[in-house]
Amino acid sequence: MSGPFDRLREQLLGAAEALADGPAALPEILAGIVDDVDHALNEPLEIFPVCHHSPASAIAMVRRLREKQPKVIYLELCEDLTPLLTELRNCRLPVALQAFASQLDGFPPESAPLSVIAPITEASAEYQAIAYALETPGVELVLVDRSTDHVFQWAPGEKKEEAVEIGDLRPRFAELEEHLLHHGRVRHWSEWWDQYVEQPLAGADHDTYRQVMVLIGSLFRRLTPEHSHRYAADQDRERYMWTRIREHLAATGTDRADCLYICGAFHASSRVPEAGSDPLAPDLAITPRTGTTWLYGLIPSSHSAIEDQFGLAAGSVSIAAATWKKTLAKTRLTPFVLGKQRALPRRAAGDGVVTDQLSGYLSGPAVLDGLDEEELRGWCVDIVRLARRNGYLASTADAIAVFETSILLAGMRGRARPTPYDFQDAAVTCIEKDVVPGRRDVARLCEILLGGDRIGQVGYDALPPLARDVYDRLAPLGLNLEQRTIQRALLDLAARPELTACSHLLWVLRYLLPDHAVRPIMGSRRLGEQHIQESWDLDLGRHQRTVIELGYEGVTVEQVLEQRLRQAAWDPKATAATALKAVEHSLLFLRSPRLTDELGARAVELLAAERTVDEAPAVLRRIRRLLAHYRATAPALPAWCESFVTAGYAHYCTLLPTSFVDEDTGVRQVGAMLGFLFSMESLALSLGCDRTQLELAVRQAHPETPAKIALLWAARHQLGDLLLTDLRVRVDELLANPLVVPAFPRYVSGFVQALEPVPRLAPFVVETLSKAFGRLPDPVLLPWLPTLITTLRSQAAELVPVLTREAGRTFPGTLAALDTWTAPWNTTAGPAPVVATAPGAAAITPLLAAHPATTDALAALLGCEGGWTQAGPDDAAAVLLAAHPETARAVGILIGA
Repeated sequence: MSGPFDRLREQLLGAAEALADGPAALPEILAGIVDDVDHALNEPLEIFPVCHHSPASAIAMVRRLREKQPKVIYLELCEDLTPLLTELRNCRLPVALQAFASQLDGFPPESAPLSVIAPITEASAEYQAIAYALETPGVELVLVDRSTDHVFQWAPGEKKEEAVEIGDLRPRFAELEEHLLHHGRVRHWSEWWDQYVEQPLAGADHDTYRQVMVLIGSLFRRLTPEHSHRYAADQDRERYMWTRIREHLAATGTDRADCLYICGAFHASSRVPEAGSDPLAPDLAITPRTGTTWLYGLIPSSHSAIEDQFGLAAGSVSIAAATWKKTLAKTRLTPFVLGKQRALPRRAAGDGVVTDQLSGYLSGPAVLDGLDEEELRGWCVDIVRLARRNGYLASTADAIAVFETSILLAGMRGRARPTPYDFQDAAVTCIEKDVVPGRRDVARLCEILLGGDRIGQVGYDALPPLARDVYDRLAPLGLNLEQRTIQRALLDLAARPELTACSHLLWVLRYLLPDHAVRPIMGSRRLGEQHIQESWDLDLGRHQRTVIELGYEGVTVEQVLEQRLRQAAWDPKATAATALKAVEHSLLFLRSPRLTDELGARAVELLAAERTVDEAPAVLRRIRRLLAHYRATAPALPAWCESFVTAGYAHYCTLLPTSFVDEDTGVRQVGAMLGFLFSMESLALSLGCDRTQLELAVRQAHPETPAKIALLWAARHQLGDLLLTDLRVRVDELLANPLVVPAFPRYVSGFVQALEPVPRLAPFVVETLSKAFGRLPDPVLLPWLPTLITTLRSQAAELVPVLTREAGRTFPGTLAALDTWTAPWNTTAGPAPVVATAPGAAAITPLLAAHPATTDALAALLGCEGGWTQAGPDDAAAVLLAAHPETARAVGILIGA
């Protein structure tokens, strides 16, 4: 039986025979693509093949819809996205349809969250079909592609965010793509598609467009390896879509002649048994959806985001949008737009006879537009103007050079009319310099000139409840938060107390959103602080997507924040420091005592379960801050705070001996443990802890590294086991031992870290540092100084002010006083009697005699008997102290006298 494509089939088979040295499968491929075109065009339900973001497909779609005016449109798009389509009326394109799931049921928990994104642009065939269907009475739009749940059912273990694209016509063989780019003299696939498909098909009639697109889709389909996972997934999608189409036809009784099936050209030539509208065709057994709850919404998109999402060349979507507008103006077509559609006049349908349009199309040269000098000249003038605004020293000569180079490049690449890609290459060649003077290079300026990165926006009515709530609550600021510019908000909380709620919301958004979305210029949010004025930079217009995606997690930002704090505290990898951070944030942003108590109890559990002390510095810093907050604002500490202190005291006492000898535990961590034990000691003892546990832990510690030895000495000094004079003696012995001198800087580092648990050692640490600087040889001192500085900056930044203040008290304040200054630790005490000649003794004796009750009580406590006697030079106590002054002198040194 003869068909309309018999002649074309014979020509292609003859060409295959002429290429005798070609692949053995070449005749089968060439004959097969013709058979696929014949098969697709003879399907009673008209198949309309498209390519995503293709102006030629969009133009052909507008023409076909106005000519046929179908009553039912089947569209290749996830079927559960249907409710979102009506919200496109409230948006400025491009936007993306999104399905999102964070609470999974039926999928691996570690794969959360899951997301499916389908971008929509005005210059796309699917948007034209959507606008036609929604704005034309009596027209039904049916989405027939697999649901978002089935997307991940059929692709387990793949990426968590899937991009849904109608009509992906990128060749599946890298070798084929490389061949097409090389012989087409183009750089990337987008340019090849624009030159060899978009431009020739822009003015083609419906039959020619349809046959060419099916032919291209069939060619790429037959070149795809049949055993690949993607090919199998595409076949399953085709089975799914045709099954849904037949189910709808059977349920509604719609005439197939009144229907239009819009799908990617790759799927238009499907030959799976389930393909076709024949009621007798087998159906796919569609599995039920999982128990996962999917959330749906619209998010803003952009040309650059679409290019990045689908691997297109930079600027290609913007160029496609510009081509779409130019073609509309040239052909005087009126596109379909949501909310602006008028009733269409009924046109007569065609006779449905398939004729061969491919032979003439393939045998003749492509009909391209000639050189449009006015358009190219405008581009050249505008790019020079843009370049000068962005710091380039461009001139009229550069505009002429770009004009001539564009024509030259187009001629070298076999085309009469320079394309935007030729113009971009010419501009870069003629204007770009070695250094980009501004933020944008010439290539980016060309993209801006040819359409720019158009960014969509979701309208207020299409926003989820959370996003609308955010905009409503920030309305008192009087700013247009939908603008894509930074808005400065000035909040005078003293003069306008009603803005306090706005301030609170901004701090919550600061916590939840990226850094640049909401940025404080003046003001901060810390425990115990309260500002009367704040200044903010708000950029919610450019971060609308992140605000919308918050709506997938809750109804209000407070609910989202509470969920995130709980997730952080109950995460399998959470630590006590993480839970304390969540406690602090709950106090700052939520002020929910119930939640704070739950998070605090969780912190106690995590601390008791920890087997390492890596987070000890963070734990100490946060619990100190929280205790100070509660002592200043509450009559009593909450129960979880008391439990945390007692549990931490026992926990760190238990781990202290092993931490001193463990090589993996740093000096900073051991110092923080000691800081917790010493600073919380009084509270812990009042809550029932035993100090003996701490004393035993310190005595059981036997460190080997110099820094930890210094920490141990400091701990023993704090417990009273090691006097300050003994510490000085040990330090002097270290400096006097040549074998220990190279390791002395590490002892000093340990003493510096000891300021955390024993802050009263600050004078001794200043003394030790001074001795190190004065006595260490240069080969030891100079390499150690950078290490000391970096250590102080990274691990003990809060201790530097303590050292600085103590040094200021110790050293003279003027340069002149420095010449006669003697360090306190270098002065020697005289042998003068301590008591008999002490300054003020004459005043002390009358004072005690006038108020004897204190002395009597002390004598009774010590068990001393006897009465008051007259003091004099021959007094027994004075004679005793004068004869043996060492005891009094030691006491004076101990108390710092």
